[in-house]
Amino acid sequence: MVKEKLTDHTIVIAESAIAPGKRRRLDIPVSRLPTQTSISLPVIVLNGQKPGPRLWLSAAIHGDEINGVEIIRQVLEKIQPKQLQGTLLAVPVVNVFGFIEQSRYLPDRRDLNRSFPGANNGSLASRLAYLFMKEIVNNSTHGIDLHTAASPRINLPQIRANLEDEHTQLFAKAFGAPLMIHATTRDGSLRQAASQKGIPILLYEAGEALRFDGEAIRIGVEGIMRVMEYLGMYSFFLSATDISLEVEETKWVRASRGGILHLNIQLGQRVQKKQLLGFITDAFGDTELKVYSPINGMVISYTQNPLVHQGDGIVHLAVI
Repeated sequence: MVKEKLTDHTIVIAESAIAPGKRRRLDIPVSRLPTQTSISLPVIVLNGQKPGPRLWLSAAIHGDEINGVEIIRQVLEKIQPKQLQGTLLAVPVVNVFGFIEQSRYLPDRRDLNRSFPGANNGSLASRLAYLFMKEIVNNSTHGIDLHTAASPRINLPQIRANLEDEHTQLFAKAFGAPLMIHATTRDGSLRQAASQKGIPILLYEAGEALRFDGEAIRIGVEGIMRVMEYLGMYSFFLSATDISLEVEETKWVRASRGGILHLNIQLGQRVQKKQLLGFITDAFGDTELKVYSPINGMVISYTQNPLVHQGDGIVHLAVI
């Protein structure tokens, strides 16, 4: 095999050199199953003809969150490396184990997005997090992590980020999602680990687990394209989008009793304080408990399972 000529703009991932103007698919070894089948982290590297920002795209950190997998596939279809300025690092399936099993978690039941920055000699989740940090985050200047709601909820397309940081706020505005939420980082999350390295990162939440949502995918694809234009990486000539609504606080409405939930709201709907959101009944028609909005807000998520227990989060509102 002829080695590619190294230049100042050559990027090295997992000891593989990708020269300017090239696209390369890498499979970085992670672990082996009990059957000794090798499991690898799939990475697609598009190294532009000219140097510039290095943007990573990641999806399926939770293995059942598949909208992001399709978003990344569609983005990759639209980019020619020789027209790209900078580098795109795409990891469509981070939690390969969970993706295969259609599970949010890893085989050890750990949440990968609570395991960053990881350790080379830790649990499986910790080792995978460490590998992702070493090979992807450390080679990037910006990042976009793609998620959906956890089952059985559904999310309005939204960006979550540290909007108090000027660079991250501009980054988020460029994406153009309907909603931007200022959100603090959670311990062990990829967003926290990247932020501690000074890397602006956006978390895109849209749709539901184990389902494709056409509108969520479209907004995600176009958002990434807008970000790449904003960073000067690529020209897509997209039409203008509406200005994102920026909010600083959200609030869960929780079930005050168990029963069967009936909601009469939609994602993105504006609601007024004391507006009826739905009601909770029992299975026999003997009782009915009305659920009201505690604030003026916008519906950004709700549960799709009508069977609820006392204390369950049933509707998530952005405080308007």
